[in-house]
Amino acid sequence: MSRVRQALRHPFWQAFILLLVAYLFFKFGIAYLPALLGMHSAPVPSSVIMQYMFIALVGVLIHVSSDEARWRQFKEPVQATLVDRDKKWLRLSLLVLVPLLVGFATYQRTRPRVDAPIELRSIHPAPPGQITFRGKTIPLTGLENPLRKRGSMPEHLRTGQRVYYQNCVACHGDRLDGQGHFANGLSPAPASFADAGTIAQLTESFVFWRIAKGGPGLPREGTPWNSAMPVWEDFLTEDEIWAVIIYLYEQSGWQPRRWEAHGAAEEGKAP
Repeated sequence: MSRVRQALRHPFWQAFILLLVAYLFFKFGIAYLPALLGMHSAPVPSSVIMQYMFIALVGVLIHVSSDEARWRQFKEPVQATLVDRDKKWLRLSLLVLVPLLVGFATYQRTRPRVDAPIELRSIHPAPPGQITFRGKTIPLTGLENPLRKRGSMPEHLRTGQRVYYQNCVACHGDRLDGQGHFANGLSPAPASFADAGTIAQLTESFVFWRIAKGGPGLPREGTPWNSAMPVWEDFLTEDEIWAVIIYLYEQSGWQPRRWEAHGAAEEGKAP
């Protein structure tokens, strides 16, 4: 019992216990305290916890180093572990455990996850009425693919194929099934255009919006599972995006939803 009391009075173990308490508070206390007060609560992101822990560590180190005697006493266990001969087994254990813990933590942070989102998410969020593409305003409502009216479909297909294999195949795959080389490293996984629940349900103007604005262009209801797709208007021209859309529908075998059919359906519902 005296050893425990002596350890609790030691600056090193006081700092360790303080950091442990701080971690438990940041990890669980902040999330559940609002619930105890009858308020809305949500899990605290790990990146925020790491920032809080860094601030707590800096504060603890400032405190223990503010007095020379306390700082010298604080360093004693560390120095003994690194130098004393009777601590060789401890050094070897740390030499094995620390890399394993770092590797495990790195794996946990980088592995693909398919956890359900914290909030409700719309897979196909409603598009805006219009977007700005490189300074040009493009109305999306009622918009059809302009390349389909220009003819030269074989040429548009070749352009779309080139654009797809230069920019999209690594994620969406050679078979358009979302199984590209990078797919396993992305969460959520890239869309499978072969699936009847993706582009087969969408108008071409919707697909244009999603390609042009990418993940950063998703509205609030499209989060928190943000798409990893880049903002392709920064790299592709308007015609190249329309061409790759033609290629997607041609290769997948689906037909895009038509605004005329949508309008007819709405008229049929009218009293």
